[in-house]
Amino acid sequence: MAVIRADNISVGYGKVTVAGGITFEVQSGEILTLIGPNGAGKSTVLKSIAAQLPLLSGTAYIGERSISAITEREISRELSLVLTERIHAERMTCRDVVATGRYPYTGRLGILSAEDNRAVDEAMGLTGVSALSGRDFRFISDGQRQCVMLARAIAQQPKVMLLDEPTSFLDIGHKLELLTLLRKLAREKNIAVVQSLHELDLAQRFSDRILCISDKKADRIGAPEEIFTDGYIDRLYGINSGTFDSLSGTAEPLMMKGEPQVFVIGGGGKGIAVYRSLWRKGIPFAAGVIPENDIEYPTAKALAAALVSERAYEMISEESVERAMEVMEKCGEVICCVERIGAMNEKIKKLIEKANKKIK
Repeated sequence: MAVIRADNISVGYGKVTVAGGITFEVQSGEILTLIGPNGAGKSTVLKSIAAQLPLLSGTAYIGERSISAITEREISRELSLVLTERIHAERMTCRDVVATGRYPYTGRLGILSAEDNRAVDEAMGLTGVSALSGRDFRFISDGQRQCVMLARAIAQQPKVMLLDEPTSFLDIGHKLELLTLLRKLAREKNIAVVQSLHELDLAQRFSDRILCISDKKADRIGAPEEIFTDGYIDRLYGINSGTFDSLSGTAEPLMMKGEPQVFVIGGGGKGIAVYRSLWRKGIPFAAGVIPENDIEYPTAKALAAALVSERAYEMISEESVERAMEVMEKCGEVICCVERIGAMNEKIKKLIEKANKKIK
């Protein structure tokens, strides 16, 4: 049975619908990630599911109970919410802030029991903020503040965690730590996680399913391999200043147009840095011969003004080398990035020999 689900909900402010037609369910131990362009309504969906905003239509459930029929205190025991909005915590230490996650379980005076204190300590340990325990919450960095708020949510010991852009303000190391922790919590503590992310590469790697929101509606939902298909992300985000490669999870700018001035003999990833350097300098270039399954093929395809490629898993053919030579002859300079000649690219030797004194 789903721990949390939404049945054709519409969300927004007042009578203004931000997003509608949203249906999903999340099982224990599963991570559902919301993606979509800015303003699509991802944050509004999370706040509405958490009962911070009233639903405009449809019903959201925790288990079999409608969230609208559950008291605020009951919701707090079932569900925790982490937002990117700044929390005003006057004269509170970081531990004080984390301890507020236990208030759904304490009496009216908010006095923590030994069990509550253990939950607070464990949550701070899991998120790596134990050393901040006595620090004033107002005077820590945005990244540290985000981790403290995550610790607060974990201390609630919820069945469901809702997180709005939890990786905001974090460096890449801490982004990976946080998402790995969420994956661990989902797997080991059977917590259902619903989050929004802007980092598509991380959404692709850490999510069980992905819900795409665009044009005021749920556009698509499915496993990452169903969502990250050729061209779909470009359409979802309306990308017209570049391309998104679904296999590598990377975005590339538009190619430099014009007659190629430099020919790059690449392969095995060795040419990527050269492609990017030439693009930054505004120099149109050609590349070849690059197999379609080579790690640098997506970058070469996106940035090169001309590309000579070979079919995946095929040895570089005589025909491909001849095409590359024709393009190379028109370039004023050649850069060779190939360090090793093997059986699959043996005919590249002919291209290198032809390049002769042009090679830098």
